[in-house]
Amino acid sequence: MHFLPEAIDQYILEHSVKEPEFLAKLNRETNQKVLQPRMLSGNYQGRILSLISKIIAPKSILEIGTYTGYSALCLAEGLTKDGILHTIDINEELYDFQQKYFQASEYKNQIKQYIGDAREIIPEIDAKFDLVFIDADKPNYPAYFDLIIGKMIPGGVILSDNVLWSGKVVEPVKPEDESTRALLKYNKMLAEDERVETVILPIRDGLTLTRVK
Repeated sequence: MHFLPEAIDQYILEHSVKEPEFLAKLNRETNQKVLQPRMLSGNYQGRILSLISKIIAPKSILEIGTYTGYSALCLAEGLTKDGILHTIDINEELYDFQQKYFQASEYKNQIKQYIGDAREIIPEIDAKFDLVFIDADKPNYPAYFDLIIGKMIPGGVILSDNVLWSGKVVEPVKPEDESTRALLKYNKMLAEDERVETVILPIRDGLTLTRVK
């Protein structure tokens, strides 16, 4: 989803840091072999995730929604030397694909993979998080926030993807559209919760930047 004219999007790409070749390979293989490759964070958003992570220098990252591992590897670029990234995905069929790239990366000893329902796994992770990236099933975004808010360090950052949902958040909601209703609820929650401060960035399909007070 592009909210800016294509020429502007292209100009932004040309004047932003380039995608590392290792991630470009992962990007290509995802598009060749995996269903719904548009779910991949991709070059531009991946560099944003990397830069935010490098600015924070987190010791502990939680990612909800691994997909093929692209965003996890981008986020891992900012980890401290002893930092850990916990990444959860419900699709066990992608585990081997993720493993191939994680094990080939310099972060292979810093990434912990989990397969299953994030609502059950998150409470079992014994960690406080500096940085969280939510990019999973939209109907559970509000539940994920409720689970992680108490596990964030003060000043920690929560990034939430797809919060503009192809512009559906400003259109009449169809009765069967559970995802849009959940995102409307989630966006309202973040805007009104006094424990956090939030801005929505019009990047790709909408990326929320939330700082925990």
